[in-house]
Amino acid sequence: MTAIRVVAFGGGHGLSASLRALRHCVPGLDLDITAVVTVGDDGGSSGRLRAERGGLPPGDLRQALVALSGDHPATRRSAALFQHRFAAAAPAPTLGAPAGSGVGDPLVGHAVGNLLLHGLTELLGDPVAALDHAGAMLGAVGRVLPMSRQPVGIEAQVRGADPARPDDVRTLRGQHQVAITSGTVESLRLTPAAPAACAEAVTAVRAADWLIFGPGSWYTSVLPHLLVPGLADAIVSSPARRLVTLNLVAEKETSGLSLPDHLDTLRRYLPELKVDMVLADSTAVGDPAAVERAAESLGARLVLAPVAVTDGTPRHDPAALGAALVPVLGADR
Repeated sequence: MTAIRVVAFGGGHGLSASLRALRHCVPGLDLDITAVVTVGDDGGSSGRLRAERGGLPPGDLRQALVALSGDHPATRRSAALFQHRFAAAAPAPTLGAPAGSGVGDPLVGHAVGNLLLHGLTELLGDPVAALDHAGAMLGAVGRVLPMSRQPVGIEAQVRGADPARPDDVRTLRGQHQVAITSGTVESLRLTPAAPAACAEAVTAVRAADWLIFGPGSWYTSVLPHLLVPGLADAIVSSPARRLVTLNLVAEKETSGLSLPDHLDTLRRYLPELKVDMVLADSTAVGDPAAVERAAESLGARLVLAPVAVTDGTPRHDPAALGAALVPVLGADR
């Protein structure tokens, strides 16, 4: 029996949770996993590298690689190295700066994996080749691809971004600014408006058995994929079935957006999108009838399962999410 080809879309912690869950499916299912990652990050280490040296922001790509890294002790150490961030060195501070402040130290705050991915891209001349090489270093059980070989900007029209002027609509530029806004996002766009899709990602989508969207930051990690024309066309035309995993709680950028609203935004930005399954946590979903109606509007069936960690924090449990995914992804196999 051939492997089940799964393509997961997203960025950051949400995509990492999805990929770790897919790893938990592997003992019961033969999966061929591809992660397609947003390239709009402009904050932290990724933002600094992007501003100072150009190229793709590596942070979300690094997190996806680590989520797929192998179980051998050596690859686990390599994964820990990828995640290691340089702290401020105590000795020899800049004149006038307190010891350990990191002032004048260009490494402070950078993740080793971000620097390594940037160096590999310069060495090999292609971000996809760099990601494949890094994946081999980590013994990754799947492939990580950018949604585009060119970095993108994320812009949003936001109402009430300034709490003192709740009715004003402002343009917020940059993934970080959109992610932390307390206003209501009214529209989203990329710059450039029509970035070229990564050819390898398009090929993976067209050959997939399942396409998985979410969980994750809806406006800055999930929806951007639908705004890349070549990728959107591949998503719509792919023979794959489509699964949406809903978040457990609203984030700052989606404050006031209900779970049914999350599904409605998918259709708003890609009206041709059809979905087969919507997976939601049985406790976080609230009124399942409203979510079920929103799922049905996309052609989907709602599946409820306990997929959150049990300590009360709003995080998906990779093992529980994986257990919920096995009967869905393995259906009709």
